[in-house]
Amino acid sequence: MNDPQLDPGDIAALFDRARLRMARELRGLTQVQLAREVGSVTAASVSQFENGHTKPATSTLRRLAVALRVPPTFFAAPARPPAQDQVNGFFRSLRSTSPRDRQQALAYVHLARELALELEKHVALPDLNLPRVPIDEGQPLQSIDIEQAAAQVRNHWNVPGGPVRDVVRLLEMNGITVVRFRVSIEKVDAFCVDFPDRPVVALGADKGLRDRSRFDAAHELGHLVLHGISGQIGDKATEGQAHEFAAAFLMPADDIKSELPDRLDWPAFLRLKAKWHVSLAALLVRAKTLGVMSEHTYAQGWKALSARGWRKVEPGPLGNPEVPVLLQRALELMETTGLSFDDFINRSGLPEADVRALLSRDITERPRVEF
Repeated sequence: MNDPQLDPGDIAALFDRARLRMARELRGLTQVQLAREVGSVTAASVSQFENGHTKPATSTLRRLAVALRVPPTFFAAPARPPAQDQVNGFFRSLRSTSPRDRQQALAYVHLARELALELEKHVALPDLNLPRVPIDEGQPLQSIDIEQAAAQVRNHWNVPGGPVRDVVRLLEMNGITVVRFRVSIEKVDAFCVDFPDRPVVALGADKGLRDRSRFDAAHELGHLVLHGISGQIGDKATEGQAHEFAAAFLMPADDIKSELPDRLDWPAFLRLKAKWHVSLAALLVRAKTLGVMSEHTYAQGWKALSARGWRKVEPGPLGNPEVPVLLQRALELMETTGLSFDDFINRSGLPEADVRALLSRDITERPRVEF
């Protein structure tokens, strides 16, 4: 449907209100700010365009495209069912992220889904293969249920015992789109959106820590498996359950319990960190959860981590974070069929700079200078 040959009148006729909202949120603008940028519309008009009460005229559409830095064809409705209007993301802490930051991050994830679905017109992506563990609303999830759910997913995906080699690759091989983007969003941590056709896990590109990033990816997998579309968002119990899932998925009790020290043997913990590619903090929590370490020793362990500054920067760096490759490889494969990246961008109507940001591999362990 997004055909570069569409004339402006066609684009106006096929106008998709969800695309306007996505473009506005990608740019981090309110309706008032967008109206100001465009100059010839009011905030009320923008609101009416977005809620479907009216459609913009062709000349207005052109000005909206310029203000939002998207091709005019971006506004033509894609030939597929849209995502539900209100698909929410599982964000870690709703208090520390402003609604605008969350909306901008969500808009990027909607764009990642659009990119995956556009690519699927040209190449076959892995089928979605995601086991779900339905939550009985009346019965709160117990830790044992979560441990079993993590074991079930490993089993379903044929993950051998021991450390998971590459969490991000595992998600991608099973049809989950993973992106890392460095957009100017300060406090948005990793999160996921459970689109029924192509769930997306977004990992913050500013975390150059392999152990933390792997835990993030497993945490988001926990949300998709345990909570799906119906889970409570940003609620403490939900987050705690996803954390427990990540620990059980990365460090299965049967495999790691006998290896965990019952005292604060830091050389032993550092060896385990190097083997399992998880943080010292995660190993400490696992030792207590599995009953290997006493409450008292565990509390001493946290004090030691704080005193040594290890809660901010741990010893034993593990190298660069895992890198998503699915979208990049799909594009490369598409190009071997004779369709160039430029042609693909023209046909899809997606904004090129944003697609490139989603595919960016600019991940480094060096801390960035912040101003």
